[in-house]
Amino acid sequence: MDLITRNIHRNRQKGRTVTQVTLDDDFIVPDTKEDMEALILDSAAVELEDTRLMGTRLAVKGRLVFRVLYHTQKNRMVDNMEGALPFEEFVNVSDVAEDDDIRVDWDIEDLTASMINSRKLNMKTVITLTVTAEELRDEAVTVEVDGGEGAETVSEYIEAAQIAVQTRDTYRVKEEVELSASKPNIAGLLWQELTPRGIECRPLDGKLSIHGEMELFCIYRGEEEHVPLQWVERSIPFSGSIEMPECTDEMIPAIDIRPVHWEVEAKADYDGEMRLLSAEAVLELDIRLYEELRVGVLSDIYCPGADVILESSEAHLEHLVTRNASKYKMTDKLTLGAVDKILQICHAGGSVKLDSVEPVENGLSVEGTLCVDVLYVAADDLSPVRNIRGMLPFSYTIEASGIRPGATFRVKPGLEQLSAMLLGNGELEIKAVIVLDSLVMEPLTLPVIRSAQIMPLDPARLEALPGIVGYVVQKGDTLWKIAKKFYASVDNIRETNGLGGDELEPGQRLLIIKQAERL
Repeated sequence: MDLITRNIHRNRQKGRTVTQVTLDDDFIVPDTKEDMEALILDSAAVELEDTRLMGTRLAVKGRLVFRVLYHTQKNRMVDNMEGALPFEEFVNVSDVAEDDDIRVDWDIEDLTASMINSRKLNMKTVITLTVTAEELRDEAVTVEVDGGEGAETVSEYIEAAQIAVQTRDTYRVKEEVELSASKPNIAGLLWQELTPRGIECRPLDGKLSIHGEMELFCIYRGEEEHVPLQWVERSIPFSGSIEMPECTDEMIPAIDIRPVHWEVEAKADYDGEMRLLSAEAVLELDIRLYEELRVGVLSDIYCPGADVILESSEAHLEHLVTRNASKYKMTDKLTLGAVDKILQICHAGGSVKLDSVEPVENGLSVEGTLCVDVLYVAADDLSPVRNIRGMLPFSYTIEASGIRPGATFRVKPGLEQLSAMLLGNGELEIKAVIVLDSLVMEPLTLPVIRSAQIMPLDPARLEALPGIVGYVVQKGDTLWKIAKKFYASVDNIRETNGLGGDELEPGQRLLIIKQAERL
């Protein structure tokens, strides 16, 4: 008797390590830049350049790229400065092989830019690196028997999630934005932001559809000195697809998206005037597509005329509990404090950080923070451009009906919309739509038959079996259990007793005819 198996693909996490990198360095203002009077705004991102597995350690090499916007001492103008802090960190990882899927995620926990003097800037930051190692493995389950003539089998049907596609890819967004007629020509860019918003990926037959928006924000200096500081804010929609032959529209996506590179530069239009903004971003996609399977796993085998010796072991699979993208509409207030009168709000930018995610009854309880930067023009000739930074906490429960202890979950936050409105009395109203993309999986452990050996039935035992048995059905009995107990077949019991199905009632009387014969 041969067993027929089916492989189910799943990921197994082999290790997860979290470490922190502290960076602290001073930077001299370039000779081409004006002296600093006061800092207005700062931002930073991590660029990972290389990861190498060296035995039990993973070498992570990268750099923190930062930008600052500041008021100059001369004429109280606005200027900028950029720089980078390189780092190389060795992270201990055990039981990891070269062909494992190793992911490195980063998060900037703290960023502090401070002036040492008018020509020197200090940058301090703490970067959290999370290294996750997983292996793609096949879990074999027995689904049929081959060659076991007369063998009776029973199967248990399970619903399992299988990794159908696991890969990485990139998607490039490139657009040109033309200044409106009311805007002056660009003499020089002072600040640029290109932020992804509301990106969605959907599996289709043979490809992966992607669409969303890139929020462009730029501050620039006009060509004429008397022209005040200018800014441009524009939403750039995009859509496209990535060819993926193994993809189908029934698959369930679990895709992490993050920008790995972006740039904005001023360009001349057809008339030779600097009136175009060229925006380009490269998005990295960590793609996992699941498919749900309903599989009949063989749970027992017997033969009416023989003993069947079974060997079993456990198979470890996963069951998909839920996958959704919840949207939380948030409204809160930000107090400006003792500042001059605000003439105009220029831009509101921000990001979402999760502080904790805990399973609760039928859901996931999320605690997080919306980090907001609001750039505005104040009624102050000495410092007309200012920024206020705020941390707004929020709580939300993601619906996950059926979640049980032991479930694993992944929640990725995103920001779909963000706006700031002046209320008066030194307060700003912040409105945001926070997206919480969640995937909840439940471990599924079941016994699986690994081998089956047919042995002749003991002659004395065979002779002792009665030829015909009258049996009263007990609570918990099934046709399968009764047939196995008396070395009969399910079909024979059903036919002998005129049963139309497999349903039995306690107290029901059955006539069972012995079928066992010596091999």
